[in-house]
Amino acid sequence: MKIAIVYNRESKAVINLFGTLNREKYGLETIRNIKDGLVAGGHQVKTFEGDKNIISKLEEFMPSVVSGERPGLVFNLSYGIQGKGRYMHVPGILEMIGVPYVGSGPETHALALDKVVTKMILIQKGLPTPKFTVMDNPDSPADPSLQYPLIVKPKDEAVSFGLRIVHNEAELREGVQTIYETFHSPTLVEEYIDGREVNVGLLGNNPVQALPPVELVFGEGEQIFTYEDKKNKSGRTVEKVCPAPLSEEQTQRVQQLAIDTFNALGCYDSARVDFRIDKDGNPYILEVNSMASLGADGSFVFAAEKMGLSYADLMNRIIDITCERYFGPYFLDNNSGDGSEKNKEVFNSITNKRDKIESDLKAWTNLSSRTEDPVGLNAVRKKLDDRLKKLNLKRSEDFTNRRSAWTWETKAGFKDGTLLVVPIDVPGERSGFPIPFRTEQEWIFGEGVAASRGGLVTILSALSALKDHKLLQKKKVGIFFYSDEGRGMRYSSDMLYKASRLAKEVIVLQPGFLNGKISEQRRGSKKFSVIVEGDPQRVGKHKQLDVLSYFIQKAEKLKEISSDAKKLTVALQDVHSERHSVLLPHRVNATITVTYIDEALADNVEDQIRNTFKTNSSEGMITYVEKIEDRPPLLKKKNNPITKKLRQLSKDWNIPFGSESSLLSTAAGEVTSEVSVICGFAPASKGLYTPNEAIHRRELIERSLLLALYLMDQE
Repeated sequence: MKIAIVYNRESKAVINLFGTLNREKYGLETIRNIKDGLVAGGHQVKTFEGDKNIISKLEEFMPSVVSGERPGLVFNLSYGIQGKGRYMHVPGILEMIGVPYVGSGPETHALALDKVVTKMILIQKGLPTPKFTVMDNPDSPADPSLQYPLIVKPKDEAVSFGLRIVHNEAELREGVQTIYETFHSPTLVEEYIDGREVNVGLLGNNPVQALPPVELVFGEGEQIFTYEDKKNKSGRTVEKVCPAPLSEEQTQRVQQLAIDTFNALGCYDSARVDFRIDKDGNPYILEVNSMASLGADGSFVFAAEKMGLSYADLMNRIIDITCERYFGPYFLDNNSGDGSEKNKEVFNSITNKRDKIESDLKAWTNLSSRTEDPVGLNAVRKKLDDRLKKLNLKRSEDFTNRRSAWTWETKAGFKDGTLLVVPIDVPGERSGFPIPFRTEQEWIFGEGVAASRGGLVTILSALSALKDHKLLQKKKVGIFFYSDEGRGMRYSSDMLYKASRLAKEVIVLQPGFLNGKISEQRRGSKKFSVIVEGDPQRVGKHKQLDVLSYFIQKAEKLKEISSDAKKLTVALQDVHSERHSVLLPHRVNATITVTYIDEALADNVEDQIRNTFKTNSSEGMITYVEKIEDRPPLLKKKNNPITKKLRQLSKDWNIPFGSESSLLSTAAGEVTSEVSVICGFAPASKGLYTPNEAIHRRELIERSLLLALYLMDQE
């Protein structure tokens, strides 16, 4: 599960700084301890400052989840940056953007932070609390009914800021004066309860569990827990005793009062209620800490340890409690899939490594390998060889030409098994700077991230998950990767055809379509290079049709051949002319592409193209027509067993799935017709072959998972 620890410490990233600044900070050691504990629990954890950038940071860190995967969660440690209601700021933002979080909601924090409102609620609920009054400023009248000594403290601060005992009116007004000048806040004045101080931690929801009471033993000096005590600046050691030496009746009494207080303020997940117990054994509620300190030396953690919960156990218990509150009591039991332990292990292996998978994708994407870049292609090929060796795969030399096609296989081989096909080159010429890798909440962008890298990482993630659970070598799996997709597989197609004849089924990892759709049918393509040459002519002096005009006239006739009904398209892709100085063009180079389903129609179109550009001596032109690419179509087969099996797995695991036809030709058309094949199994894309190329972020995980489950289910 992805967990973002959000806290406030150094950042002041706000639009303006004004108002009351936050004085509370979590120590870096505590933040590290919490992170380490959650990582030990198998979570993916990252820390963030709770400033104005938190939304964009969470969008990047917490993409949409796979069905059955634990969604992202915020472990909220944020005290806020500034303002009176700073405890509420991050929870309010999280509720607005729809991110679950640990701890109470903004309304509860608002109540608990305002000690006066808290006491009014306690009185309304019949819960005991010391008598009090509020002094707005040093000149406010004192309440004569209150008996000295009294406690003074800011009405809406925490960590005992400004807390002190006063014994007469002079000290009272001095204390109020200090609070007024330091915190710009009214002062809560309450009767001091001479006796013992006890804290009760609370954990859980409906029902909430009260931890063993912790007594604070102050030794010499004032018998209150000051800010200096909490920050180890007072020069004395405050001893914690747990369980507090109370009678069984007293223990049950303070625990129940703590639970009642927790419920009265609407707290969630965890909190701490502080008590004073007078000399007659009567407990009084001092305040509620809606964000109980999780420092290793705090009473909340101390009490949990006495219950047998280690620090890591406590942090993970808090996460489980929060998840149960948001997602129900059965959330912790993954109810997706067929229930087999191995399937669940593979599911968790992939979903728990989302960060690692995306990091792997970034590394591959930042390694350029354009079709015309032999150095880049060689670097990618070597890196892929190393990865496949680490997976204990071996190269199949019979289906490797070491120039444009390489095949690897498991120990079981891929005969009568599954052959996975993926390109390692990125079609097109590079111009300008490389497209930087970047992530958004739903999409991942980068050069070749859809054309090649998404499918490549999907394969590696699925195979790694199987290897982690010692399942890979038992499966009949082959990986065929090639480096001439940008050349229409001119040099690798024969090798793929040969390899596919050995396999039972082929899955091509070209980009798919949104909502989990793969492709069972793709058009074939034929690409022709057309060159037209003629004599150079001066502008305004030509006696016959110039080369460029001649080409345009011929090309116009080709438009009439296209037919949506016949699923046939003739398109002019590139036109380049050459000329001398101010003369008209004397040469035209063009590329014409034909996409089709029906082979007979495509052959007929080829004849029409050649006849269209056939010249005679009277025209004064010379033409050359050369077929430079010929990619067969992928034709849909009824009852494709791959599709049937994937559809059932997707249903079992609540993963979106479907199929549709595609206009683009791929390696799937090169596979022998005797073998079952699907294409578009890589994550859905947008902006394919453009500077805005991207893959769907969630589908990277869904496809990796679905492929691993599919291979696990292999007979």
